[in-house]
Amino acid sequence: MNDDKINYLIDMIKDMDIENKLRLAICMCDEYSHTNLAYDKKELYKYFDNLLKQINIEYKTTLINFANYPLIMFAIAKIMEMDSEEQNKVALYLFNSINYQIENMYKFG
Repeated sequence: MNDDKINYLIDMIKDMDIENKLRLAICMCDEYSHTNLAYDKKELYKYFDNLLKQINIEYKTTLINFANYPLIMFAIAKIMEMDSEEQNKVALYLFNSINYQIENMYKFG
């Protein structure tokens, strides 16, 4: 296993704002994504979709073309190149990062 790929994506995720993290999580959990996550993708998709709808009004009211977000598309392409174990490590970091930011938004916001 090549931890450099994982660390590269984790560094990329660290630099993302909460909306882009949610967009990436939605892409990873989409039923048509080619990720092999050990999590309930359908439930996570609903969870992240609802969070993004609460944060971003545009997402709630219009159909979003994720191709307009090249950073998200680049990250998801890198994730699809990984094996299942690597994908799950990145997903775990991403999901925990989102939950941490959401908790802090409601705590201090």
